[in-house]
Amino acid sequence: MLKFTCCNQIRQFSESSQAQLLRGIVRGFERECLRVDRSGQLAKTPHPVALGSKLTHPWITTDYAEALLEFITPPSTEPQFPLGFLTDLHRFGAQQLSGELLWAGSMPCKIGEDQDIAIADYGRTHAARFKMVYREGLGLRYGRAMQTIAGAHYNWSLPDDFWLALRDCCQSDDPLQDFINQRYLGLIRNFLRFGWLIPYLFGASPALCQSFLQGHPSDLTELGAGTLHGPYATSLRMSDLGYQNHAQDKLAISFNTLSDYTQGLEAAIRTHDPYYAELGVRDGDHWKQLSDCLLQTESEFYAPMRPKRIGLQGERPALALQRYGVQYVEMRLFDLNPFIDIGIAPEQSLFADALLLMCLFRDSPPITSREQGENDENKHRVVTRGRQPGLQLLVHNREQALRTLAHELFDDMAPMTAMLDSAYGSTRYATALQNLRGRIDCPESTPSAQVLESVKKHGSYFDFAMDLSKTHTQSLQAAALKRSTDDKFKTCARQSLAAQLQMDAAGQGSFEEFVAAYYA
Repeated sequence: MLKFTCCNQIRQFSESSQAQLLRGIVRGFERECLRVDRSGQLAKTPHPVALGSKLTHPWITTDYAEALLEFITPPSTEPQFPLGFLTDLHRFGAQQLSGELLWAGSMPCKIGEDQDIAIADYGRTHAARFKMVYREGLGLRYGRAMQTIAGAHYNWSLPDDFWLALRDCCQSDDPLQDFINQRYLGLIRNFLRFGWLIPYLFGASPALCQSFLQGHPSDLTELGAGTLHGPYATSLRMSDLGYQNHAQDKLAISFNTLSDYTQGLEAAIRTHDPYYAELGVRDGDHWKQLSDCLLQTESEFYAPMRPKRIGLQGERPALALQRYGVQYVEMRLFDLNPFIDIGIAPEQSLFADALLLMCLFRDSPPITSREQGENDENKHRVVTRGRQPGLQLLVHNREQALRTLAHELFDDMAPMTAMLDSAYGSTRYATALQNLRGRIDCPESTPSAQVLESVKKHGSYFDFAMDLSKTHTQSLQAAALKRSTDDKFKTCARQSLAAQLQMDAAGQGSFEEFVAAYYA
């Protein structure tokens, strides 16, 4: 395994005065969640009006399918804020449902035929139509079933004061944003190396409803009525069955430099693909997809972590990164924990903070194509059979025991937990990581193992997830919100609907011109 070459940096930020800079870490969660009817079928109803406009609401929207809710927390430097806000959002959202449930698992309910999965409808504006055509293109390319999978994303950034201190410690003469870009890309490369630890510790999708496969073959085995599973799987959501599909294997987008990354994305949205061309972009006035290129937009590139920047003038992602640099990173490996009403456990952000700091401080050489293949293989092994006794992972073409490698990573995170506990005057980080470390030698304590045990007791994945969906939705509906919080959410919903009406009423040019302007 790679070792630290920047011990002086770790020593500097281990000092209490410097550790305080970590109090400026900004965090946020995005949690996806299907709406289902009382029989456990995918909801056929439109997005509830009481939740506001999915196009303009800052915190409540949909992802792909009309039934796939997405709850978004504002960025915050307060560690407890994201999950507290997310809990309030879930309570408010559940209380606006009319006889429907929030599905507890990452893998979907009984979804029916592919063509029956409704794509999210965002309204009449060109911006709304663009989002709908993009999603229709995803369905055309990958199938709509894949877009009913739900997960949680963790958005994370470090404050400018930290970056200034780190640049001084490194005696770097680079402009600050260039320095920040380099270190964030180094963090991402290390996350690609070591991120397999996330699905091992937190993966919670080892089984699924057979209906999800839409009749396609798989090497999963039966576990109860209508249920398929991997006996040692941790996260089928992150396997070839889910977002990590082979359709993007031809993409060679590098994280070695920001320029490599943005140029790779630019090439992908401008390189025509014969298969997608054969599918067609338009059928008369009906748009089937935005383009016949390898990617319709940069968002179609599925990666475990992505560098992000909010454009100052509405620029698309790659252009905003080119112009302004990396603002934060988005970590995309968390399954939903079906045993928790909001799908996310408090220890997940504590672990992620320590892991991301370790990835930042650790030496991070460029990733060769050979190493990328190794990284992909390691993640594949963990998500499909991570709890298998004696499982080996690849390190520089040599097989090493997962348990040994996982313990080494926890050792390397120890200074980061000490920094974070020093910053916040607590022992929360050390306690959380000590407890999580126990899952390495006790794989039956992982969420994926607990899910399988519960599925066996219930008789099927569907019955297991349906039972928890009812329990969680009812408890969220029964939990009273503060009057001020309820009023805030209702006001935001009304304002978002008014904003959409205003957008709908505004004059527009042609949709063709709107699409062309995006790629310009």
